[in-house]
Amino acid sequence: MDILGISISEWVGYFAMATVLISFTMKSVIKLRIVNSFGCLIFVIYGFMLQPLSKPIIITNAIIFAINIYYLFFKKN
Repeated sequence: MDILGISISEWVGYFAMATVLISFTMKSVIKLRIVNSFGCLIFVIYGFMLQPLSKPIIITNAIIFAINIYYLFFKKN
């Protein structure tokens, strides 16, 4: 299924990209990590939607997500 000639998986990729980019405009590091984590999760979904799977996208964003979670919940300063 295409919307405006762009596949659903590609739309998911654009949404993930926009979310991650928006996260870097946040003044608060906590907000940055929350929005960035959401973008990373969308990128992981996007990586699984691609055929064949994009392991570099999945692995990189899963690790960034884990780092964000660590700093949000376990490393409080």
